[in-house]
Amino acid sequence: MITINLNLQIVKMVHTLIWAFFASCILAIPIFACRGSFGIVAFLVCVVLAEVVIIIVNGWACPLTRIAAKYTDDRSNNFDIYLPEWLAKNNKIIFGTMYLAGVLYAVLRWVRHRP
Repeated sequence: MITINLNLQIVKMVHTLIWAFFASCILAIPIFACRGSFGIVAFLVCVVLAEVVIIIVNGWACPLTRIAAKYTDDRSNNFDIYLPEWLAKNNKIIFGTMYLAGVLYAVLRWVRHRP
């Protein structure tokens, strides 16, 4: 019989929604840079940077990971989020690289197109 821990499911859902928000912000940075919307780019960069600071302060982990750990002994890479295991495992590398590349692209576009 499978038992479902409702608290864990709630944490995983919230964590996944927050992850999707920040992933969307990262993906949007080069799009808005391409459009020349540098105010929006600056906002998105700051939003993601705030999340990076939170992760660093929490020992390179999302605070929701610690909360999810209270409800299960599972410690697979995706025990705390609804992502494929490979993505959960490589999330920081993949999206960190995309974030840095997007910021670099935005800066280069801004330098080339400022009045």
